[in-house]
Amino acid sequence: MAWRWKTLTLIFILLEGVLSRHWSAWMPPSISAFKETCVAIQCNFNYPEDIWPSAVHGIWYFNSPYPRNFPPVVLNSKTNSAHEIYLGRTKMIGDLQASNCSIQIEKVSSELQGKYYFRADLGGYNQYTYSEHANLYILDEPFVVQPQEIVSGNEAEITCLVDDNCPDMKPTVTWMDIEGLEHHNVYARLEENNGAWKQISTLRFLPSYKNHGQRLGCKVTFPETELEFKGFATMDVRYAPRIVDINSSTETTEGTQVVFLCVVDSNPMARVMWLKDDNLIKEDYTGNLTLELEDITYNHDGIYVCAAENEYGTVNKSIGLAVMYPPWKPSVNASLVAVEGETVTIFCNTQGNPNPIMTMVKDKQVLNSVIFQNELVLEIPSVTHEHDGEYWCLAENQYGHSNSSFNLTVVFSPLVLPESKCTVTKDSVQCMCTVKSNPDPYIMFEIPEKNFTVSELNAEYVHSQRSGYMVSSILTLQKENKLPEVVLCSASNLYGKKVHELFFQDTNTLIWAKIGPVGAVVVFVILVAVGGYMIKTREKKNITESSSFIQTETSPSYSGDASKKNLGKIENQFLSISERILLSKRKQKPTVDSEYANIDFTKKSVMDIYTSPEELTEYAEIRVK
Repeated sequence: MAWRWKTLTLIFILLEGVLSRHWSAWMPPSISAFKETCVAIQCNFNYPEDIWPSAVHGIWYFNSPYPRNFPPVVLNSKTNSAHEIYLGRTKMIGDLQASNCSIQIEKVSSELQGKYYFRADLGGYNQYTYSEHANLYILDEPFVVQPQEIVSGNEAEITCLVDDNCPDMKPTVTWMDIEGLEHHNVYARLEENNGAWKQISTLRFLPSYKNHGQRLGCKVTFPETELEFKGFATMDVRYAPRIVDINSSTETTEGTQVVFLCVVDSNPMARVMWLKDDNLIKEDYTGNLTLELEDITYNHDGIYVCAAENEYGTVNKSIGLAVMYPPWKPSVNASLVAVEGETVTIFCNTQGNPNPIMTMVKDKQVLNSVIFQNELVLEIPSVTHEHDGEYWCLAENQYGHSNSSFNLTVVFSPLVLPESKCTVTKDSVQCMCTVKSNPDPYIMFEIPEKNFTVSELNAEYVHSQRSGYMVSSILTLQKENKLPEVVLCSASNLYGKKVHELFFQDTNTLIWAKIGPVGAVVVFVILVAVGGYMIKTREKKNITESSSFIQTETSPSYSGDASKKNLGKIENQFLSISERILLSKRKQKPTVDSEYANIDFTKKSVMDIYTSPEELTEYAEIRVK
């Protein structure tokens, strides 16, 4: 300790030159000591140069500088007296003749805490109480000083301040409860401040969130005594949020309920948020935040993020919610009109979870399909009129199915069909021009040699019939001696024009066309009936010659096998095809009675679109009796 006092004397000498020679004193403004230890208050004083005292005495007062207030005397050097509470506890350790007024107080206690003033007694009236004074503080624990802020991950220091102002007692400083501190070290030094000495013990470490709330202790002991003083500090470690618990990704179906919980640890309290697609759903300043989703729909499907932030950092974690649902009604192109030859692309989009199987269908035929996708594309490089129609887009997964339709209308130039021709009847000529096109064509008939041109606008000559994209126009003219050499049919619309020469059909080939299918059947039946009649006549003749036949009025019957065999031989040799057909029917039904046909011929007028009203057709009606 001797070196400390030499240092203080040097300081006082320097101050003396600054203060010049007048009444002044220097002592530590504040000084501390632990209970039951001692404290030495360093003091130096000065007085005017014109005073030459023969002896210098000093008096220390407690809490007041004025003697008339009768403050307690700490120590009177002249009489070596003191107030009762200071008896045997104080001593002058400075040389008053050398202007050193230092004093030491033993076994300090709390009642000795206060202000200490020095009064110089130079004899006679040369007495002066200095206004400068020392504040003595009695301690029962050391000061543990934390930094203003301890941040996780940043090196921190905690200091233990131990007053060391007793020359006879040297304190020892140790740290307690430092387990769990990462990279910790202790550094010690001795520091003087205005005449007061302190031991400074520094604990340096790397804090983490785990150290938040941890209490550290600084213990001060004095050798050869049982004195022990402890000071504590609870660390307030600041750290960024960390998510300690959160739901895992989940899968559900529409109409259910889902609850997400995010638990956050942070210091200070963090702002906790639930977000979806960068949109804030819910937030609060809390340690945990719950997100409740009611009546789940496909809109709830996606990635949910729990994020937390404070001034020391941010953290977030993502979880997925998969909502399973059937495919939506597919979205397809608006129905469109395409020109023949153009490229047409049909898009079909839907949404479902899981992704559906998608199929494009037309007329029950699959045109294209994809598996586990939400989009289907059908491209027609060069559209024709055959692509015209309704298309269906179908989407299906294990949760359901849906479909949508799309109409494609193909516009194209007229196409004259092969059945277009001219037909000559008894009294007229009919020319039919059948055209397929979209939009409807404008059809004209032209006979160049007569400079004759008509269209359906001329109802006297032309009649038209429409069915879908088919238009049939019929030109009817009165028959003349000479048929036209050329009849042209022209069909035109916005997309083109087609001219076609109509050929004439030979009159002899028109018989079956006039009769038609029904007439052909009637003629066939007539032939069969005639054949049957001839067979019946031959049977009657054979019956007359054979005694084994008995003829009845209503129906013929057979008697004897020999007759049947003879008849069969004759028929097989001479019958025509129609007669053999009737005979085979008779053989299939060998009943007693045989059927026969009664043929009645009449005439009835029949007319179709190719026959003039004056032309009649004969027909026969067969009745079974």
